[in-house]
Amino acid sequence: MIVGTSSSAGKSLLVTALCRIFARRGLRVAPFKAQNMSNNAAVCPDGSEIGRAQATQAAAAGILPGAEMNPILLKPEADARSQVIVMGRPSATLSAAAYYKRKQELWPVVTAALDHLRKEYDLVIIEGAGSPVELNLQAHDIVNLPVALYASAPMLLVGDIDRGGIFAQLLGTTWLLQPAERALLKGYVVNKFRGDPALFKDGFSLLEEKGGVPVVGMLPYLHNSGIPEEDAVALDQPDAQPIPGHQIDIAVIRLPHIANFDDFDSLAAENGVRLRYVTAASAFAHPQAVIIPGTKSTISDLLWLRESGLAALINHAAQKGAAVVGICGGYQMLGRQINDPLHVESFLEAIEGLGLLPHTTEFRGAKQTHRIHAALSGSAGWLQGLHENCLSGYEIHMGQTNSASPWLTIQRRGENPVNVPDGGISPDGRIWGCYIHGLFENENLRRAWLASLGWRNPTPGELLSPRQAYERLANHVEQALDMDLLEKIIGVDF
Repeated sequence: MIVGTSSSAGKSLLVTALCRIFARRGLRVAPFKAQNMSNNAAVCPDGSEIGRAQATQAAAAGILPGAEMNPILLKPEADARSQVIVMGRPSATLSAAAYYKRKQELWPVVTAALDHLRKEYDLVIIEGAGSPVELNLQAHDIVNLPVALYASAPMLLVGDIDRGGIFAQLLGTTWLLQPAERALLKGYVVNKFRGDPALFKDGFSLLEEKGGVPVVGMLPYLHNSGIPEEDAVALDQPDAQPIPGHQIDIAVIRLPHIANFDDFDSLAAENGVRLRYVTAASAFAHPQAVIIPGTKSTISDLLWLRESGLAALINHAAQKGAAVVGICGGYQMLGRQINDPLHVESFLEAIEGLGLLPHTTEFRGAKQTHRIHAALSGSAGWLQGLHENCLSGYEIHMGQTNSASPWLTIQRRGENPVNVPDGGISPDGRIWGCYIHGLFENENLRRAWLASLGWRNPTPGELLSPRQAYERLANHVEQALDMDLLEKIIGVDF
């Protein structure tokens, strides 16, 4: 089990790396996280929904994702309310207080999922959440130390030295563990180190002396890992500074309940593209393109968009010729109206959209979660130069949209295959949207759209593929860890 001193200490990335390392050594490896809180979700082959991080870790291990890898997923809809996904399917929408009362009922779901994976795989790598020693939360914990104790899993504790206070992080966490918990702690990992490792040589000795466990390794800071972020905490980092020279400026609206923002990682990775997340009208500036992303609360975020002044700026930018794109909830916002007669999302019966496309959306009770392929069925604007006619991605949405100008046909496969028209686009192709997440991972579509904005690829060639990113990450971690010690801790035999 990998536990951390805090959120964003590097647990998810380390689990991803270890999944890859041990899979390429011949073990059948699976990831596991009992409970995840994130609106960055992924769809499994059977349509079940799990955290994006666990799906990424499964891909790194070379296996298909399944609901057992993340049996409980909390998708925040408000500051103190979340949709609760149990074994990949929506179970309820609960306040934080109501969920805490129910958590112990979910413990058998957690243990059954973990037991299933342990039977099916040689090695299960468990990820904790936040810190394992949040003392006020421990009585209801079903994701950290109770899981380690249930599985008798040796633990590595990861600390983020880039934040400062690494000794307080690691030693303080250690000293707050109960004796049975502390017996499972087998090593420290110092993460995100910048500079000369020799300068921290004494740090190893001090940690080992005071903590009573060895330092398994120190991971240098890895820039541009190519691995999707687990949740929106990553967006709190400062925006990248503009790079001199020709560049396309893309503003992604950071909605309060933004979901699946890894949709735009491949855009950000292109040379000559500056992608920035905008939270205030004062930071909007004059982008060539605006993207309204997916959201867990479309109506609430649309109201925020108006209150913040960003809605008016988006409409003004569209009038001045900027491209405007909506993905999933953002696509719903682009239309004339959103209806919610069943109050799926709010107490409002209906709300006006941005009016940039002529469609209307209605929320219904059934949630659509599908891994899909799609074919082009439109040719407006930049679509004329798009030669790739088969696209891949996935759907996660509640609403159904009545579009007058669909430009895609979604092919949902499985037991009951069906073709569904999707998307809307303006006649000149500048304003468009659809329900497909992962759309920009299709290179031909991504680069055709960027070219329509004036982008010219300064360094022709392929971006880092997911497989290459996993290999790069695994190599980075394997070189930095004492693998002989780690193998002894895990108890694997090659």
